[in-house]
Amino acid sequence: MPKIPRDLSGSNLSKLLLLYGFGITRQTGSHIRLMSKHTGVECHITIPNHSPLKIGTLSNILNDIADYLKCDKESLMQELFKK
Repeated sequence: MPKIPRDLSGSNLSKLLLLYGFGITRQTGSHIRLMSKHTGVECHITIPNHSPLKIGTLSNILNDIADYLKCDKESLMQELFKK
């Protein structure tokens, strides 16, 4: 099982999510709002533009994205954070 990266920033995560059709719709203060229609249904997520993201925050965001993509969190992490 891959480990959650401890040094990932919100802006880097938003760039990684381009792979799944997420695009930045707006940025207000220190929060980035992304939207995707990858599965045919709109999905909106908000990512704090902090560096680094807190582990719990990143874990919750990954859970939400995995639910939207109908995959498990581990396979999502392997795809996103492959070295």
